[in-house]
Amino acid sequence: MREAMFAAPLGDDVFGDDPVVLQLQAHTAELLGTEAALFVPSGTMANQIALRAHTQPGDEVIIGAGAHVWRYESGALAALAGVQTQVAGTGGMFSAADVRACWRPVDPYSAPTRVVAVENTHNSAGGRVWDPAELRAVAEAAHALGMTTHLDGARLWNAAVASHRTERELATGFDSISVCLSKGLGAPVGSLICGSAAFIAKCHRFRKMYGGGMRQVGFLAAAGLHALDHHRARLAEDHANARGLAEVLASSPKLRIDLSSVQTNIVMIDLVSGSAADLVATAKSRDVLVTASGPQRIRVVTHLDVSRDQVMQAAKTIAELA
Repeated sequence: MREAMFAAPLGDDVFGDDPVVLQLQAHTAELLGTEAALFVPSGTMANQIALRAHTQPGDEVIIGAGAHVWRYESGALAALAGVQTQVAGTGGMFSAADVRACWRPVDPYSAPTRVVAVENTHNSAGGRVWDPAELRAVAEAAHALGMTTHLDGARLWNAAVASHRTERELATGFDSISVCLSKGLGAPVGSLICGSAAFIAKCHRFRKMYGGGMRQVGFLAAAGLHALDHHRARLAEDHANARGLAEVLASSPKLRIDLSSVQTNIVMIDLVSGSAADLVATAKSRDVLVTASGPQRIRVVTHLDVSRDQVMQAAKTIAELA
């Protein structure tokens, strides 16, 4: 990846003439079956630009519980787009019936429901994967009600591997899709927004408005291209490692893990007693890096920089500390 970055020819992406950025955008659009794509610095920016382009201030977006666009993006939907959210379903997932129940028509007393936003895989739900049929039904219900659809696919690559479907299949029915090149793919920076050519042209203006226009970034795009070509299939290794870690830790009487939720590369671990912050700090002193996801919840993510042996050693350390 670093060799590809060093060798990348450079242009000016603000002027739209960086050759590697153009190649990355075309390749990603082809993978997802859309007309166009736009390279942006982060997954947060990708989601926020897409949702801004779909809405007007005062509109409403339907989301799942704990959605990244609400929980981890610093209130940007309200602060930058001027829209509010309505939570559907439970555990991050919802159904077509939930969409119909949440929808509100235009009237003087309520915010019009304009967009349905789905997150696949769902981060705070432990990397859970949407059932492809349910995903399609949700998009169809939204369109039948005159709404648009956005897929937060930061980890769509993981969802495709876990469900044995292509990214294009999982993106079908969505008016916009965001995908991330870091996370499990291992690129240092970057996400893309995908959609129709007209929609991406609209997003291009918002990218400039949000400060996402970058100059000679072909070396970052080269990392993304390398990740797409070489690191997608190997995500199955991360999934297997996460499952192995979860099975070891599930045998500890001091820990609680819902094995049914361990579907990709994220494991959520609940402590029977003690503080997650304390365990995280102590684990760091033992060279195991995990994060707290609540007062007594630990979040563990497997990725291409940790081997099976290291994952198993981490499991042993976490169990001892618990």
